[in-house]
Amino acid sequence: MDIYFSEINYLIDPSNRTLHADYQQFLLSLIGLTVIDISGENNSEWRVISTLLHGDEPSGLIAIHRWLTTDNTLPRPKTNIRIIISSVEAATYQHLFHHRYLPKGVDLNRCFNEKIIRNSDSKNKNIAGYIERAKLIVNAISEVNPKAIIDLHNTSGNGPAFAVSTLINPNVLSLTSYFCDTLILSNIRIGAMMELNFCCPVVTIECGGSHDDQAHEVAYKGIQKFTQYDGHYALPQNKAVKIFYKPLRVVIKAERKLSFSEHDEGYSGVTLRKNIEQFNFGGCCDGLLLGWIDDNGLENLEMFNDQGVNVIEKYFKIDDNKLVCATNFKMFMASNKSDISRSDCLFYVVNNVNNFL
Repeated sequence: MDIYFSEINYLIDPSNRTLHADYQQFLLSLIGLTVIDISGENNSEWRVISTLLHGDEPSGLIAIHRWLTTDNTLPRPKTNIRIIISSVEAATYQHLFHHRYLPKGVDLNRCFNEKIIRNSDSKNKNIAGYIERAKLIVNAISEVNPKAIIDLHNTSGNGPAFAVSTLINPNVLSLTSYFCDTLILSNIRIGAMMELNFCCPVVTIECGGSHDDQAHEVAYKGIQKFTQYDGHYALPQNKAVKIFYKPLRVVIKAERKLSFSEHDEGYSGVTLRKNIEQFNFGGCCDGLLLGWIDDNGLENLEMFNDQGVNVIEKYFKIDDNKLVCATNFKMFMASNKSDISRSDCLFYVVNNVNNFL
């Protein structure tokens, strides 16, 4: 499939005919990177909703289409709303919402820091195009000088909704509370859009699993609240929010084999439990079995802290050939999808939490 990286398409207050009867027809009608502008009561202020940075994460698009069409007329938000639909080609390739990015492509949400993506995937000839698209997205956001940005995603595996941000302030807590009750405060730099400074709150919302109707509902209800608060006042907080600090990424080394199984099959490399997703945001206690590992032990894995030190042995240990927790922590974004686990990470680990009302 050809991608026209330098093109961006605009829809302004689209008609029902343009939006089509359902989100599948609407998605299939789009050609590449698409921006939708919806006029608000206060037309001097903007808010931005981003979705489909990953082509296999449909909740944002499903919720946006529902919000635009529920009353058979366009909604009237408090301010102008700019919607950015990014990876249309990946989302429509072969089966809808089947590909995070196109074969031989790269993860668009790792392309917002050119230095990081070129260092990590320098052999991919398509990098320049994805970086160009990322720049178009940044320009589309910056040109309206938004007061707030929400970036809608689905979790890699099944699990509850949560938010991620690189900073914490009352507005970030309020935006989080419209969608969920958990915020990850992250200092990890992987080239994601969320890491850029747009001079306003930027919150990534992981709505839940991509096949979970509840995740679509989380996105829809959150959009309703996000578009209807009065911008003349401080953002009201909808519920108490739990905050986890400084997540760490557990990564398998590139040359090691990754498998998933219900029991020890004697595979080389690392074998994680097939039901690893059940531990997302649950309590992982000292001694909990997560999988099995070959004679290389923890040398198969890496988990760097913000000083660049591999701290894998602080959190995990080997019991015979079993991979078990060495302390108590919470994990999130665990998935039994091998392609995502290899290209991104096995899961994230956090162990600090506070509650903010």
